[in-house]
Amino acid sequence: MKPSEEIKDTIHNLPKKAGVYQFFDATNKILYVGKAKDLKKRVSSYFSKKHEHAKTRLLVSKIKHLKYFVVPTEMDALLLENNLIKKYQPKYNVMLKDDKSYPFICIKNESFPRVFSTRKVVKDGSVYFGPYTSVKLVRTLLDFVHQLYPLRNCNFNLKKENIDNRKFKLCLEYHIGNCLAPCEGFQSEESYEIGINHIKQILKGDIKSVSSILKDRMHYHSKNLEFEKAQSVKEKLNLLNNYQAKSTIVSTKINNVDVFTIVSDEKSAFVNYLKISNGAIIQTHTIELKKQLQETDEELLIYAITDIRQRFSSNSKEIYSSIRIDNLWENTKIIIPKIGDKFKLIELSRRNAKYMQFDKLKKKEQLREKSSDKRIINQLQVDLKLIERPRHIECFDNSNFQGVDAVAACVVFKNAKPSKKDYRHFNIKTVVGPDDFKSMEEVVYRRYKRLLEEQKELPQLIIIDGGKGQLSSAAKSLNKLGLLGKIDIIGIAKKLEQIFFLDDPIPVYLDKRSESLKLIQQIRNEAHRFAITHHRNKRSRNIFKNSLDKIDGIGEKTTQKLLSHFGSIEKIKQASADEIIHLVGESKCQKIILCLKKNT
Repeated sequence: MKPSEEIKDTIHNLPKKAGVYQFFDATNKILYVGKAKDLKKRVSSYFSKKHEHAKTRLLVSKIKHLKYFVVPTEMDALLLENNLIKKYQPKYNVMLKDDKSYPFICIKNESFPRVFSTRKVVKDGSVYFGPYTSVKLVRTLLDFVHQLYPLRNCNFNLKKENIDNRKFKLCLEYHIGNCLAPCEGFQSEESYEIGINHIKQILKGDIKSVSSILKDRMHYHSKNLEFEKAQSVKEKLNLLNNYQAKSTIVSTKINNVDVFTIVSDEKSAFVNYLKISNGAIIQTHTIELKKQLQETDEELLIYAITDIRQRFSSNSKEIYSSIRIDNLWENTKIIIPKIGDKFKLIELSRRNAKYMQFDKLKKKEQLREKSSDKRIINQLQVDLKLIERPRHIECFDNSNFQGVDAVAACVVFKNAKPSKKDYRHFNIKTVVGPDDFKSMEEVVYRRYKRLLEEQKELPQLIIIDGGKGQLSSAAKSLNKLGLLGKIDIIGIAKKLEQIFFLDDPIPVYLDKRSESLKLIQQIRNEAHRFAITHHRNKRSRNIFKNSLDKIDGIGEKTTQKLLSHFGSIEKIKQASADEIIHLVGESKCQKIILCLKKNT
């Protein structure tokens, strides 16, 4: 199913960035939420190919408009997609309705803290890092920190009085070196806390200091000829260096926060809103505000915040803003971040506001272009007194050199724009000698006979590059096919730019400044260019082929191989012997070079 013009315009302006897209039906109900590494490529794929599954085809048929949100990385897109699916539970996200949540790494608020993976965030003073999109990555990180710092993995209550009273016994983890037995008092809480602080550094993204520790450990094992241990540490070092811990969505400390940014121009302002919960984006929205009385950004942002918070029933106690504004909301703190994770959220929000601004500007520009094209087409219909509006125009031109290598070309314009995928070349088959009239009759007949057989769209206007003779020849073919009178056809003579009509001996002269004549000239010139290019290529290939055919021992296959690789005699002359030998061998190479020297 073909997308609507609105969807086409949105897809045309989609950025090639990671993000999340949402499809909506005619009632504005969300149908599907998806993630993409490349938004433009992914969203376009829904409308540019035939889908095997009936469910996908049904989804595409229901899409009436779409929205998108840009994020810095594909992992952020995964997180946002997960949160949006949980929130809206779209009909076509069936496979994702398992309420799956992404894992965090928890450093428990307790004596001798445990470090473990969890999907539940409990507000008990523990520190959480994440969420992470890969369980494998979480396991690798936990394995790494446990190897770097021996940590307990039991769930004993290691209060000082319990340790002093000898309530616990040594376990296997101590004997194999994975734990230093704080349960028996063999490790102090201060010593244990040093390791915990280092782990926090790793998870916060302080790679440099931890890498230094790893390098020292690797060199230590290497000097002591402990190569297996050195290799193991090296692998962890490589993993750590490749891991990007400092993501935009990193910490659950940023919780229940509204983020607002504004970008503006002379006529409009664009405000983006992000809802942050437990360090993750769970809601996004961008609105456009039309300026009426040269309002300031501060005035517009205050208006937008009031409207959006009411619309989304937000009761967040913190607002991050890109500009300084008056605080008109009770029990709410306004922060203008300058550094860190908070500022990254501001930058992310600002980028999305700019994307919407760019999207709107491009759409306005496209509307102006479409309006201009529509006006020109309407004017052309009036000036030429055509049956229908010429949305689809085709133009023919012939080209030959003293009757040799005769070719023709057909160019296609749709909505006053070239449709190059529909251009066609023709080699003249039935005409001997330089006969433009017969050549035109042949190609026009072949072109529309095929379109009729394949039941493809016919043009509303045919332009023939030539005068009355070529026009009459083209009309004969249309008559044979039963199309004469159903499609408008005109001829244009180059010298005086005369427009010829059938059954009218007097040509029409359009105003030299008229947009109608300029469009006809553009189409005619494009047909001429396309025909000449094809003719030159064909003549060059034939000269090349005929020259090689004269060489003893050079057959059709060798000729074709050289033809497809070099394209012309001149390029063979410029080629090195090694290039020719690589294609045809040394023996044939010598014959070719000798022959070309004789003909020079």
